[in-house]
Amino acid sequence: MDTITFMLLFILVLVITFAWTGLFGAPWVPTSMKMVHKMLAIAEVGPDDLVYDLGCGDGRMIITAARQYGSRAVGVEIDPLRYLWCQMLISVLGLRDRVKVVYGNFFNQDLSEADVVTCYLLQATNLKLENKLKQELHPGTRVVSNRFSFPGLYKVREDGDARLYLANFTQDESQKE
Repeated sequence: MDTITFMLLFILVLVITFAWTGLFGAPWVPTSMKMVHKMLAIAEVGPDDLVYDLGCGDGRMIITAARQYGSRAVGVEIDPLRYLWCQMLISVLGLRDRVKVVYGNFFNQDLSEADVVTCYLLQATNLKLENKLKQELHPGTRVVSNRFSFPGLYKVREDGDARLYLANFTQDESQKE
């Protein structure tokens, strides 16, 4: 295979990968490490928490949750390349006992065991996801979204610059903002 053919094939794989994830929730845009820490801090993640990251991408949220916050973590990823990357990274870092990645669409995953749910999706995706969260999450579950809100959930805290939202399901529905 010559260099031009290889480059064209590589570009095609990248385009398909970005388009594929965009069809199911959001295109892959990595969350900065600074934002990862802000999101986990605003959710007050600790060692007793099970963190779910919806559309976990390269795994930075779930790996950081486990390594630096001591929690267990589950990532859900629909992109096969990023899913495989996460699997390899989790093995290399020796985190198999606390971190796992599920291949698939997060709309088809049971989120009922989550103590914390993190996501960086699009507003339209959050609106679709909101009912699923209300149906499946237990009281006290914290939901942190980077940039985009869940208007039907009670907003507990917000970092205006980062536009982070924390929804607490123990609040009375009449207190929604």
